[in-house]
Amino acid sequence: MSRSARLFALLLALLCWVVLVTHVRLGLARAPEASLWQELWRTGRYFTILTNGLTAVTMTAVALGWRVPAAWAAGLTLWMAIVGIVYHALLALDFDGLRWWTDQGLHTAVPIALFLWWLAFAPRAGLAWRHALWWIGWPGLYMLYALIRGEIDGRHPYFFIDPPKIGWGPVLLWIVALGVVFWLAGLVLVALAKSLSRDRPRPEDAVPDGLPPR
Repeated sequence: MSRSARLFALLLALLCWVVLVTHVRLGLARAPEASLWQELWRTGRYFTILTNGLTAVTMTAVALGWRVPAAWAAGLTLWMAIVGIVYHALLALDFDGLRWWTDQGLHTAVPIALFLWWLAFAPRAGLAWRHALWWIGWPGLYMLYALIRGEIDGRHPYFFIDPPKIGWGPVLLWIVALGVVFWLAGLVLVALAKSLSRDRPRPEDAVPDGLPPR
């Protein structure tokens, strides 16, 4: 990773950590009787929080010099993009003050910043159409976790995976529909990666494909 890539990753990591910590602090302010661990457990039921956490850890590692695999960088970018799209299409709430800034950080600023980092710096070599199917793994694992947890503690994080509210049939339809959305969006991301890789200028001393180095 170049110095610019690591610097951008550092700034993005700081943004993630700031909005995540602020989100937890606001939750504790609303429920002063709760402990830190109770608040972390409560907020850890949300896909947005968990995926922002993955972004924070990944970008911190990149800033420290980790060469992030192309498939992971693209998958993370896809998941955060869907976080922003689904939130603004289905879940947006009317907050004000610091809660508004934190909410926009989690659902707008981080997804956009991560996408820009991916466009400018992320490795894309080796991305294939099959990765669009692999990337369904994280949201699928989350859905399973959220449903099991909801059955245990009676609280479901989103209306579309709330069986007591809408029934199991609609929940399964939502899961399938969101899986298709993730898959199609993944295909678009792979196509974009291939297009960007083709358009990237080759160094003057680059060896043409298929020829031995001089």
